[in-house]
Amino acid sequence: MGTLFDPGFVIESFPSIIKYLPVTIEISIISMLLGLLIGFIVALIKIYNVPILNKIASLYVTFIRGTPLLVQLYLSYYGIPLVLQYINYTQGTNININNIPAILFVFFAFSMNEGAYTSETIRAAIQSVDKGQYEAAASIGMTNLQTMTRIVIPEAFIVALPNMGNSFISLIKGTSLAFTISVMDIMASGKIIAARAMRFFEVYIVIAIIYCTLTILVEKVVKYLEGKVSIEGEIAQNDRG
Repeated sequence: MGTLFDPGFVIESFPSIIKYLPVTIEISIISMLLGLLIGFIVALIKIYNVPILNKIASLYVTFIRGTPLLVQLYLSYYGIPLVLQYINYTQGTNININNIPAILFVFFAFSMNEGAYTSETIRAAIQSVDKGQYEAAASIGMTNLQTMTRIVIPEAFIVALPNMGNSFISLIKGTSLAFTISVMDIMASGKIIAARAMRFFEVYIVIAIIYCTLTILVEKVVKYLEGKVSIEGEIAQNDRG
């Protein structure tokens, strides 16, 4: 019977797995940025109760929150090519579906997922801004756009930051599902290395260390930003006062 646990293999496999960390970070950052954009648009649609779009936005949020991320990832991976095939058939186009990188489906699924959850955070943050701020802005001749960009969004950002930080951490951990559609990230490389050497436990320890370290770093950055924006927010309020 071989060694039950090999610490040397943990050290040996670490460099081979960590080199795929940039892929995980890329998925996380791009999906978060796109998710914030989607979430902001959906939040505004719901706040201003835009006809028709409001119902579509509500259906979108309900669907995303009611289905697992893995299912959404599979729907993206298998559904988008079907849509493109239909476009090719009806419009006479020649989109090469086979050349679409798998990571694009990951970006789409993760961004849509993040957008649904973030929209509720952003909506609540915007609605938490004191109505008096809108009246004060109007009294000095600010337009709706100026009020939103100079007053509402900065104050809402302070409120939303902790939840957005938690969402980003969840997104980082969720990237471990990307391997299911053949994206070579930390999890995918780990599974290949583990299968070759039949050392699954050691490899998953390495993966756990990497994810844990990454999330701790993000937590510290978010806490730093929370403190900084809170101080700046207090200074801005005092200046307006």
